Amino acid sequence: MSAVHRATPPNDPSPPPFNAHAARRLRAALGMGPDQVAHTLRASYGLPHVTPHLVVAWERGTAAPSGPELTALAGVLWCSPGELIGRPGTLREHRIARGLAAEDVARTVGHELHAYLRMEETGQWRGSDRQTAVLAELLALTLADLITVTGREDRLAELLRSAATTRWQGYVRPVGRLAPLDRRVLERALQRLHQDYQGHMAATLSWGGGSGDAGDEGRQFLERVVDHFWAAVEEYSGSR
Repeated sequence: MSAVHRATPPNDPSPPPFNAHAARRLRAALGMGPDQVAHTLRASYGLPHVTPHLVVAWERGTAAPSGPELTALAGVLWCSPGELIGRPGTLREHRIARGLAAEDVARTVGHELHAYLRMEETGQWRGSDRQTAVLAELLALTLADLITVTGREDRLAELLRSAATTRWQGYVRPVGRLAPLDRRVLERALQRLHQDYQGHMAATLSWGGGSGDAGDEGRQFLERVVDHFWAAVEEYSGSR
């Protein structure tokens, strides 16, 4: 008698980002129909509510599987959960992308389960430096991912906006404490932000005194300042 996989009841308030195109492509590559996927999810993964219509809705993007449903679907499609998830942005999404249960992550990093789940819900990480390092290794987080999932991206954005709009040299140390990087790479990235933003402002002045599209470009640059920062870090890290 084959083993029956039981899906863990969902603890999370919202589903993870789902890559509907990847799910459809993987199913087709296996030569399976939505009815076969639904049957396997019901029979082998303890999800009696899944119908072919629901599988089609997932693949069309009109519905999204919950965390347990996504993990089970990955099992049916012979792939990792990460292959069915759009780019993870939260601690919970990174955990699901790695195919890990909340209990496993909590135990590995040294937190009580209820405390860990609370951190996932609020986006506020309460771990020590050692626990943070274990989390980063367990979930294969980049430094940018780690700052985001531990709730420090807003503070980073605030510092970067100030560095871009004032004297960037005064923000090397505070940004470095938040994002420990090679000092030369950090300095060059902050200088790049400052120069790019000032370039937008110079264009604004030359195109009409601060109004119109040029002004919008400056505001949009600051809104995406974190993305610009990490792009500069990647560029200068590779050119050392």
